[in-house]
This record gives sequence, structure tokens and C-alpha cells, in this order.
Amino acid sequence: MENMVNIFLFGKKYSVPENLTIMTAMEYAGYQLVRGCGCRNGFCGACATIYRIKGDRELKACLACQTKVEDNMYIATLPFFPLVKQGYDIEKIPTTEAVMMQLYPEIYSCIGCNACTKSCTQELNVMQYIAYAQRGDFEKCAEESFDCVMCGVCSSRCPAGISHPQVAMLARRINGKYLAPGCGHLNDRVKEIKNGDFKELIEALMQKPIEEMKELYNTREIEK
Repeated sequence: MENMVNIFLFGKKYSVPENLTIMTAMEYAGYQLVRGCGCRNGFCGACATIYRIKGDRELKACLACQTKVEDNMYIATLPFFPLVKQGYDIEKIPTTEAVMMQLYPEIYSCIGCNACTKSCTQELNVMQYIAYAQRGDFEKCAEESFDCVMCGVCSSRCPAGISHPQVAMLARRINGKYLAPGCGHLNDRVKEIKNGDFKELIEALMQKPIEEMKELYNTREIEK
């Protein structure tokens, strides 16, 4: 007999097995997850969720696919958070802190509360990478934010209204295009793909049964 716990989904009470994640508990309760459900392994950021345990005043944030249910957990999902996404031409933008002043000036309103870092579902030092962005140190910002999954939970908790994931994305793009060392063999491979050098090989692979493709993948030669 499984141990059951009581949870509240959007205000309605359900009894579910205690070993389930929030995501699987929602399905157990009869919810069909059409949105807010992607990779199921913590990498896509689609299942941002907020919850509070009865008797605890703290409002917590998580990814539903990673977090186990607890007794008397009150749950609400955040399938979409309206991040500010500015348009820009990566070929023309400046590579100094001026670009942040132009596109995301709200980062300079950061009050250092660290709510973003505390709420990050990937345990990133979000406030630190915003500080790097403020100084125009895009290489460090890119490195610090590399594992961001763009779930937007940090932004939902920010009193300054900063869209941290979009700031980090801009920093990574600037770093990748202008600051990081070039990758010759990658450029060569892209040219080969554009020239159609692998077209026949890809088409042949697409005709194979799925099990044969899995075997080819599992036994592939990996470059050292």
C-alpha cells in the first residue's frame, strides 16, 4: 500500500502517492498536461511552478518535473511568464555595457535582494551574472548563466522587473560571436552541411527502423 499525501492543485484537494513528482502527481490526479510539460528532466524549463506548504509563509519556486510532492503542498504552475525580450541585430550591436543600457536598462535597478538566485531552479548565481552584465563582462556572464533553462522563475520574483534569462541570452550571444575563440572544424562542418555533403547519408538514416537507428547511435564512434 503506497503512502499517500494530500496536495492542492489550483485550490482543489487530491490524495496522491508520496513518491511522485509534482508533474506526475498532476497526471495521477487526472490532469492532461498539454502545456507546461517538455523534457520531463529539468532541462527545458517549461514546467515552472510555485508552491507553499501549509503553515509555512514562504512561497517557493521549482520545476514540477524535479520536485517531489509533500503533504499539504499548495501548487500552482507558471506555464508562461512574460519576460521582456528586446529585438536586436547581433551583427550590429555594440559589445560593451552600452548595449545593456540600451536594451535592458532595468538591470541597473537591481537592489541586490538575491531573490533571483534563491528562486533559480538550476541553483545558478543569478544576481552575480546580472552584475557581470552590468559591467559589460559578457564572457563571465555567459559562463555563469550557461546552464539557464529560461524558465523565468527568477524574473517572477524580481522587484526590479529584470528579465534575467534574456539578459543572459544576449551575453552568451555576444560572447559566442565576438569574444570566444573561433572553432575552425565547426565552421568547416557547417559549410559541408550547407553544401549538401551529408544529404544522402541523412536520407538513408531516415529510412531505417527506429531500433536500428538506436543501435547505430549507441555503437557510434566518438571522437577523442
